[in-house]
Amino acid sequence: MGNSHEIQYVTINGHRRAYLRAGHGPALLLLHGIGCDHHTWDQVVDDLARDHTVVVPDLLGHGASDKPRADYSLGGYANGMRDLLSVLQIERVTVVGHSFGGGVAMQFAYQFPGRTERIVLVSSGGLGREVTPAIRAITAPGFHHVMGALTVPVVRHVNAAALRVLSATGLPHTRDLAEVARVYEGLADPRARAATRHVVRAVVDFRGQLVTMADRAYLTSGLPMCVVWGSQDHVIPVRHAERAAELAPWATVEVIADSGHFPHRDHPERFVQIVREFMRTSAPNRHTKAQWRQMLVSGAPAISARPVVKQNARPAVGGGAGVEGLAPVRALHPTGA
Repeated sequence: MGNSHEIQYVTINGHRRAYLRAGHGPALLLLHGIGCDHHTWDQVVDDLARDHTVVVPDLLGHGASDKPRADYSLGGYANGMRDLLSVLQIERVTVVGHSFGGGVAMQFAYQFPGRTERIVLVSSGGLGREVTPAIRAITAPGFHHVMGALTVPVVRHVNAAALRVLSATGLPHTRDLAEVARVYEGLADPRARAATRHVVRAVVDFRGQLVTMADRAYLTSGLPMCVVWGSQDHVIPVRHAERAAELAPWATVEVIADSGHFPHRDHPERFVQIVREFMRTSAPNRHTKAQWRQMLVSGAPAISARPVVKQNARPAVGGGAGVEGLAPVRALHPTGA
């Protein structure tokens, strides 16, 4: 699957933003991770656009969007998404965020709860300290110059080809290397390298992830949440999905077998099914200022139960025997669910 939608541009606060818009219906905002762009969602956009308005931006500093010296914090990105949606005359949205985009999605929900109907976190950051050393290395002194040397044309082509060959072997820890190759090639642009370094330093240091949703997860207690992870994720470990279930016991958590850090690319049909079922079975959040104030006053409740992993052998969403060749999905639920 792919998509044939033409990229569009809008200038907001002096910076050109690139985005795709497709379909009609309830709005979905799809947010990519660090070093990626709207193409990470290519295999799911058309299917989701059959019954949703799908907005897929290139975050500032990524893809075809401008790469200025600017605010690359989670809060800055959340503000940028609010402004983009406002220009597009979309008032309320379900936010789907992958990796770093999951952190942006959570920040958007914190900052603009009245505009957030649901949230889908895909292999999301912000749920634990652990992250691949490759991401931590971006924060190291000299990254910009070293990566500049590694992305000169001949070296870049050889290394990217090698990553893609390794990805196709099926060997352990190689599943996501084709996507890593795309990110690596994008770093040939010095502006993209600088933006990526600023983004990573806002959320990661040499010890791992800095930003956590743990202290504010309770504020999403009225917000329908779905968490999707790949069972073989070597970028952010799958055990962070259990942490999500612990912090947000009302959430639906799906771990897709035989999948890495990009479950929406490894198994796009299953991913679309999960999102569609979540949209169908959850009522949009109806935030009120009084409820938000009360949650802030009351503070976070104590976590009294740890999640357990249960095998979910239910049929694929919408009936039938499931997606051919795809192992059953494991669902994480709080104890007693």
